[in-house]
Amino acid sequence: MSSIRTRTTLLTVCAIVAAMTIATLLGVFAIRNIGNSDSDQKLLLLCETGEKDLNYYFNSVEKYVSTVSSYAESDLKETASGQMSQHLERVKDFFSKIIYQSTDVLTYYYRIDPSVSSTDQGFWYVNLDGNGFQEHEVTDITGYDTENTSELVWFTVPKATGKAIWLPPYITDNLGVRVISYNIPIFRNDRFIGVIGIEIDYSTMAREVDHITLYHDGYAFINDENGSIIYHPRMDVTTMKTQPAVPDGLISKDTHLRYSFQGVEKQAVWLPLNNGMRLNVTVPVSEINAGWEKWVLQISVVSLVLLAVFILITMRFTGRITKPLRELTEVAQQVNDGNFDCQLDYQGSDEVGVLTKAFNSLTSHLKVQINDLNNLAYADALTSVRNKGAFDIYMSHLEEELKHSEQPLEFAVCFFDCNNLKTVNDVSGHDKGDLYLKAACKLICEIFHHSPVFRIGGDEFAVVLRDYDFINREQLLKSFDEVCEEKRSQSELMWEQVDIARGIAVYDPEEDPSVDNVSRRADKLMYENKFMSKQQRRISLERQDNVKGTSEKTNNPDGMKELSE
Repeated sequence: MSSIRTRTTLLTVCAIVAAMTIATLLGVFAIRNIGNSDSDQKLLLLCETGEKDLNYYFNSVEKYVSTVSSYAESDLKETASGQMSQHLERVKDFFSKIIYQSTDVLTYYYRIDPSVSSTDQGFWYVNLDGNGFQEHEVTDITGYDTENTSELVWFTVPKATGKAIWLPPYITDNLGVRVISYNIPIFRNDRFIGVIGIEIDYSTMAREVDHITLYHDGYAFINDENGSIIYHPRMDVTTMKTQPAVPDGLISKDTHLRYSFQGVEKQAVWLPLNNGMRLNVTVPVSEINAGWEKWVLQISVVSLVLLAVFILITMRFTGRITKPLRELTEVAQQVNDGNFDCQLDYQGSDEVGVLTKAFNSLTSHLKVQINDLNNLAYADALTSVRNKGAFDIYMSHLEEELKHSEQPLEFAVCFFDCNNLKTVNDVSGHDKGDLYLKAACKLICEIFHHSPVFRIGGDEFAVVLRDYDFINREQLLKSFDEVCEEKRSQSELMWEQVDIARGIAVYDPEEDPSVDNVSRRADKLMYENKFMSKQQRRISLERQDNVKGTSEKTNNPDGMKELSE
């Protein structure tokens, strides 16, 4: 590590390694995010496609039933009492014309409430073998409690709710087939007449769900609004005594979810179906990661190869640029230390020469920009003096100087507070309050023109006195008080009558362990001065009031008479 070439080579190699490492890590993160995003999009696309297919089928069933129910209620208005049989025949004929367009419908029916008619129970058509609908004998429901929604749910639930409803899968008592039904209650003049409904094959929904697959082990399943699984391709829900619940983590408002099932972490997307159920599409996270992990491995190998090539090239050509690079390194260190006045003398026409010229130009621009930024960052926008940040930096530098100085420093800190600013703002407006602050700042700067002035708060200023101002501090403070008094007496405008409380603390090595202690003493003295000024002003006003009152009594004999009496 004794030669410049060795150090430069090591520095360059380290830079290349760092750059390649960062680039590789960024690439890995980008590929992983893209892979995860792509998988999420695939899951969502599959879920949306399945949702549209299932909703299209459910919507068609709803459309058929709604069309027939609208016709039935309209026909009921024209049906006279005792003509229920004719009404049923018309609805039956209309139903048969509508239903032939549908697929996978097992049954359709119109059941009349026994309380409406004991003879006309309705009709029921069944198509179990796919050869067409055949009329089936309707089951007698007169023995059931039609007010109990736990019995004959396809009839009692629409009756109880008065609304169209999708029922979860159930096995028909007479046909022994697992179906899903959509039912609409029929009313005439607010009186419940019966139920019109369609039962569709459970396996139709299952086939639609089975078609939704992703990767090797991705699949879809359906659950109801209570979180119970209605259909799952990996388990036979129909043979279970109780419906299984969805895994923890899947019942959420978030569309994209991560959960664990049987020890396998999975990614899932869900969308609501029109019949109140939820379609879930899920895939193991390991399969999602497998795709992008392969790309990560390839990128890592390529990065290592490129890194080795760059190191060899760097070692070969480092010797040709060691001298100008050493100079560039030295100047860069000076710039890093805050010295922007340094310049490089290398005048070559090669890349290093171009870099040298660019570096010289860069340092010049940086110097200008940093000066501009410092002026912006540490200048008070209203008064143009230095702000609180500049004060803190100045005091920290003063603290460092205090620690490393062999001789005790001579300095004082003076704090100023503008009295009556709130009154000016309330009476004359904040624009006049700003003029009041500017006038106060101008006065402070004029008196202490050898010292740095800071605005450290809304109406507070600070001055650090050293050298000339420190030596003449008493005279300066006296002049300051006199000018303040003169301004108040000569100015008619409230915002020109500057009234400033001030407190000054001189650094004492025996009393002050730090410059902050000096600042605290100055702040305390300033508030004491503020309090005394208010007391004196109050006493003066009271005296003026007393004098005024005595004068009025002297000029009022009646008043004197009353007083003597």
